[in-house]
Amino acid sequence: MLGSGPVGLLGAMALAAGGFTTFVYSREPEPNAKADLVKAIGGRYLSAIDTAIEDLPKKIGNVDVVYEATGASRVSFDVMKVLGTNGVLVFTGVPGRKSPIDVDTDLIMRNLVLKNQVVFGTVNAGRETFEAAVQDLGVFMRRSAAAVPALITGRFPVSAHRDLLLGTATGIKNVLRFG
Repeated sequence: MLGSGPVGLLGAMALAAGGFTTFVYSREPEPNAKADLVKAIGGRYLSAIDTAIEDLPKKIGNVDVVYEATGASRVSFDVMKVLGTNGVLVFTGVPGRKSPIDVDTDLIMRNLVLKNQVVFGTVNAGRETFEAAVQDLGVFMRRSAAAVPALITGRFPVSAHRDLLLGTATGIKNVLRFG
């Protein structure tokens, strides 16, 4: 799992519910609310401050599945270099328009072919996927009643919108209350 925002954490929950040994790799150091949530779902949190991307296989073994949810193309393509044999990388993040990055296309193509890897992107889901997600959330509500509500770390009045949009990001997901 790459990224610890709401989409990444929901992806981590789905993987953990599916029986995968789940790691979440994110830039924030521990302790933090995201790391606590990852542990509550039975996962392990790895900070980019403590673990370089190239060291991930040493810490976790063969990297079987990467569910990317950052939109950071540099980090995503660096992680692709350590994707393991028969590995699958799922792009869900959408990068902003920034300057181009250098990518070792020969290494990527060689790994895709010789390591039998798959890389794909997705953004939309059908009804059956949403129904499966509701079932997964139910699994986590039974395993750890605090895990699902912990995804929303702050509820604020509409009048706080400017601070939430322009201020320093805190927590996992903040929402506005209407009414």
